[in-house]
Amino acid sequence: MTTPLPELPLLVLVGPTASGKTSLALHLGRRFEAEIVSCDSLCVYREMEIGTAKPTSAERAAVPHHCLDLYFPDQACTAGHWARYARAALDDIRSRGKLPIIAGGTGLYLRALLQGLAPAPPRDEALRERLRQRRPGSLHRLLSRFDPAAALAIHPHDIPKLVRSLEVTLTLRVPQTQQWQQGGRDALTGYRILQLGLFPPRAELYKRIDARAASMFARGLIDETEGLRRRYGDDCRPLGSLGYAQALAVLQGTVTQAEAVKAAQQGHRHYAKRQLTWFRRDGSVRWLEAAGDEPSIVEQALGLTADFLAESR
Repeated sequence: MTTPLPELPLLVLVGPTASGKTSLALHLGRRFEAEIVSCDSLCVYREMEIGTAKPTSAERAAVPHHCLDLYFPDQACTAGHWARYARAALDDIRSRGKLPIIAGGTGLYLRALLQGLAPAPPRDEALRERLRQRRPGSLHRLLSRFDPAAALAIHPHDIPKLVRSLEVTLTLRVPQTQQWQQGGRDALTGYRILQLGLFPPRAELYKRIDARAASMFARGLIDETEGLRRRYGDDCRPLGSLGYAQALAVLQGTVTQAEAVKAAQQGHRHYAKRQLTWFRRDGSVRWLEAAGDEPSIVEQALGLTADFLAESR
């Protein structure tokens, strides 16, 4: 009889934007000699630094990071693509006996890694074209009607993801999230998982979000966007994301910088609400009710992780 291999520990850190995930992941990484796997749908793109709040070079030197800068902005990256890179990173980290920490706020990517993706139908180009002809807001409202959970995971201006989600739902006549719940054929195995979630009080979270969005513009987000625009064009998909979309509007002359900052702040607040709704549906997350850079939360997370690792031995 074959003896099953022991499950190895895996730490997952989730939460809304600006909740302090990076700071807490760095604390945990330094204490436990761990390595961080970024779970962020924008940090996969090279040349996008300010608007993605990507870890700095000093932070990456302090704790090794994976799944950053995988693609150029004009290349497509799906949840399935990221999950394959993430699994390779986990294998690499495991081969060196280190603790992997998955940290980020892109719920769909995390689901693709942990649960696998259900087989999807082939592309229906006629349906996709009909959907593309609709306005972005209309697409998101349509998805909200057919599959509210999927709409929570996709930004209202992310046309490719909205079109694909609607295509899958309409083709199979089953909500895409129902297929996710059924799981894929390649769920992650071999790991014992602790999921920690950051859930600061709403007023504090919104204050952090507003400060971060304003800081991005002060640190040169418009100049960064102008460089990306010159190299990849206004229609480059990542330029439709929060922060970059508002900076692009300034460059196009449709809004002032002050208006763009306010719009980015509001957009990020709405996004944070969707993230919290997504992650709070997962009953396996252990919630820490403050920001990840609060000393009390750092100590709590360190203690929980130490206990988890002791139980895993």
